[in-house]
Amino acid sequence: MRVKKALVLLALIAHALGQVRPGAAAAQGSPQDVFDRAVADFRNGRLAESADGFDRLARLVPGQAPQLWQRGIVLYYVGRYHDCRLQFESHRTVNPDDVENAAWHFLCVARAESPEKARAALLPVGPDARVPMRQIYQMLRGTLTPEQVMAAAGTQPGSQFYAHLYLGLYFEALGNRDRALEHIKAAAADRYADVGDYMHMVAQTHLRTFQGRK
Repeated sequence: MRVKKALVLLALIAHALGQVRPGAAAAQGSPQDVFDRAVADFRNGRLAESADGFDRLARLVPGQAPQLWQRGIVLYYVGRYHDCRLQFESHRTVNPDDVENAAWHFLCVARAESPEKARAALLPVGPDARVPMRQIYQMLRGTLTPEQVMAAAGTQPGSQFYAHLYLGLYFEALGNRDRALEHIKAAAADRYADVGDYMHMVAQTHLRTFQGRK
């Protein structure tokens, strides 16, 4: 997901601070505190705690809950695939162009049901101009190959990172563990730390959980 989206979310949460009853904020912590703690828990592999934190945040500022794409991702990792699906469906109402949102929705449905059901339920998207997002979407639809996605990424590190990340996630959804591990390892490499931002942390988390399932 884009850094800009995270910054927009933080701004919305800051605005929401003035709308939370003081007693509720004192009991649960401010929305910003809850958000920061949930992100830190995710970064440090405390996935259940992170999911609890994002659930708490969604209850604390329900009007901003559709913005919480980070919540959808952690719900995927704790196996709450139905809730994960619903989060990305709601996120589409505030961010309808984003291919990454459709990709995570695909992953949630694929794990809960099947890749075929996920393809049939693929969310529509708008004009996401980032390379190779259009190609990733076409791969999810079944009209492009993973090799074509990788070729479209070219030599730009940012494009290569997102190609590796979503190819790894896609191969895992299809049950191809070897190809999934190949691409997730590539996405989690330190060389992509600056271009992947929050999603590089996701790649590293995914690699840890993937290797932990051996």
